[in-house]
Amino acid sequence: MSSVVTGSSLVFVRGSGRGAGVHLDGVTIALVLAIVLLGLVMVTSASVSIASKENGEAFYYLERQLVLTLIGAGCAALVFCIRTELLERASVALLIAGILLLFVVLVPGLGHAVNGSRRWLRVASVNFQVSELARVLVLVYLASYAVRRETQLRGAFAGLAKPLGLLCCVGALLLAEPDLGAATVLFATGFGMLFLAGARLRYVVLTTVMAAAGFGVLTVMAGYRLRRLTAFLDPWADPYNSGFQLTQSLIAIGRGQWFGVGLGESVQKLFYLPEAHTDFLFAVLAEELGLAGVVLTLLLFVALIWRSFQIARLASDAGLKFQAYLASGFGLWVGIQAFINIGVNMGVLPTKGLTLPLMSYGRSSLIVCLAWVGLLLRVYHEAMLEKRGSATVRPRVSDRR
Repeated sequence: MSSVVTGSSLVFVRGSGRGAGVHLDGVTIALVLAIVLLGLVMVTSASVSIASKENGEAFYYLERQLVLTLIGAGCAALVFCIRTELLERASVALLIAGILLLFVVLVPGLGHAVNGSRRWLRVASVNFQVSELARVLVLVYLASYAVRRETQLRGAFAGLAKPLGLLCCVGALLLAEPDLGAATVLFATGFGMLFLAGARLRYVVLTTVMAAAGFGVLTVMAGYRLRRLTAFLDPWADPYNSGFQLTQSLIAIGRGQWFGVGLGESVQKLFYLPEAHTDFLFAVLAEELGLAGVVLTLLLFVALIWRSFQIARLASDAGLKFQAYLASGFGLWVGIQAFINIGVNMGVLPTKGLTLPLMSYGRSSLIVCLAWVGLLLRVYHEAMLEKRGSATVRPRVSDRR
């Protein structure tokens, strides 16, 4: 086996057949590595104090994050070995499995509750947040639906109503945990995928307005959600209670100025800012690395999102519609969740309890996200094989003479 670098692709060639080999997208790998490594550095910095206090070991969370990264990389390699054709065929079964997971986690005795939310299944003394995996399985089904029902989706509203009903049912299960953030990301990503698949703009806008109104009603009906919303609108009105987390985040971001106070020099992480190494990691990054670090982080995420859409375009040009929707779904999911997390940290969105993809400390989020990167790389591999295969069957100019 030999390796050849062609443009942004690293090709591992097996045998001498044309088109044979494994095509890996070097750009995606480099961007993911950069984001993950930056996340490891910031998780270490943000968690040193709390790890020393809780576990007596300063690098406790770093060690666990490294293990999670290796597990996620292994899952990515495993997913990369699965042909997307098999995922498309099994999309209904995967959807049922995802819905069952969301049902199981709500069963007392099976689902594990933390801070009043029942979102985790405890497997071998390890908590796994099932909504992370379930959302991916639902989106895989939506990609399959968009291919199978393309005519109906592009035509009448009924074609959009069916996946909309599915998203509502899954969203209801997520809200029962409760997990408003996961439901929001799933709705937004699902609508984005359906729009890219050809759903008419006026139908998408109408359902988006209806969904926003529904989430508004749910927010008003639940007391804790309403308190979060009012705290977000004016955190300084109660800076030591409901607005404490947001005010501390804003103080951290403000202290960063242009180039930050220096790596490891954050003050807010010293038991002032709750969840500094998870949901509010971006605030610590802004404090320690300043505007320069913030811009670098944003550029890395924008580049990864842009690359995922480029891969989707490559798959679409190769006639691989299902694969194109998977790649675009990854880009939408990363972009939407990163936007919400950063918006929460900066005080422009209410608290949702979402991690920063590929960076924040979190078992389920990091593992599932890295596994989805493996799926993105698989789409690139299959698109390149299809492209090269099409090129080899075209008659050469000399053969036409």
